Amino acid sequence: MTGQNGAAPANRPGGAVQGGPCVVVAGGGTAGHIEPAMALADAVRRLRPDARVVALGTERGLETKLVPSRGYPLELIPPVPLPRKPSPELLRLPLRVRSAVKQTRNVFERVGADVVVGFGGYVALPAYLAARGRLPIVVHEANARAGLANKVGARFAERVLAAVPGSGLPGAQVIGIPLRHSITSLDRAALRAEARRHFMLDEDAPTLLVFGGSQGARTLNTAVSGAAGALAEAGIGVLHAFGPKNSVAVQHKPGAPAYVPVPYLERMDLALAAADLVLCRSGAMTVAEVSAVGLPAVFVPLPHGNGEQALNAQPVVNAGGGLLVPDGELSTQKITDVVIPLLRDPQRLAAMSAATRDSGHRNAADQLAAIVLEVMSR
Repeated sequence: MTGQNGAAPANRPGGAVQGGPCVVVAGGGTAGHIEPAMALADAVRRLRPDARVVALGTERGLETKLVPSRGYPLELIPPVPLPRKPSPELLRLPLRVRSAVKQTRNVFERVGADVVVGFGGYVALPAYLAARGRLPIVVHEANARAGLANKVGARFAERVLAAVPGSGLPGAQVIGIPLRHSITSLDRAALRAEARRHFMLDEDAPTLLVFGGSQGARTLNTAVSGAAGALAEAGIGVLHAFGPKNSVAVQHKPGAPAYVPVPYLERMDLALAAADLVLCRSGAMTVAEVSAVGLPAVFVPLPHGNGEQALNAQPVVNAGGGLLVPDGELSTQKITDVVIPLLRDPQRLAAMSAATRDSGHRNAADQLAAIVLEVMSR
């Protein structure tokens, strides 16, 4: 039997796989679950080059693209979505959980798992249940409010970690979110000139970075593109990632700094380096990344769910590194009244940059990797 990478593992006596210790990461579905898992995987390999890292996922999630592209094997198990309301799906849930747990245990045995690290989502619940009483478990919660899977896993985990205080997981140690090394090592000042050339932005003008993702960009797109004239008049450049499913149309004013619309940011590191201020949503990963690099932010939380996006941004806002604008209040006028004056105040931007950098956790990946290896060594 093979994993998603197509390579059949070489067996050693007892059925386990040859090689160093094996860390299984369970965090599929969305980038918010997958990226911290991959950042941890990279950190584990930095600390223990002989270690093997295997990712669990489902065929539904982004992990089928993101995990192989990072060079890690991916094992697929059945997804176990948890119905939010009574439904026929709820009646079938115990059978689906039992089947997923059985298949997950087969994966653990085949790859020679030594520890399971869960990040929440559809994949984490069967991973926790399959590992219970058999393998040590480490739980990491990225959001301000823990999901059901991590609440279950935390009950029998060796260690419980969280990105911010108040996640709802008792005894959780706050370490931040594991981030890619390319982000935590980013020197924005050193890369600024290269980044602006890359995006064909004005070398000296105050520059606004805008991104909201394919699902949540409409409000941001409408407000910022509508303020294009005012931004140009104020001498402000714009790098606007409007989302691959969306579009914007703006007219460039001759002599004004460039307004550069792009569907997607292939080089997020350069985008962060090019900007003086970012206007964005406040998903947990977004908040962690802009904080780690010291980029001042105007956060516009998605108005859906349980309000967790506003909670994600609150520590940075409280520290003075960002502003919070409710989705319903973001408008072209708000860009003119709030964002433009802020971009024209370099002293305030510098103070916000220092504040947001101090509120971040740049070493979370290495810290989590050390905890995982310590738990495994027991």
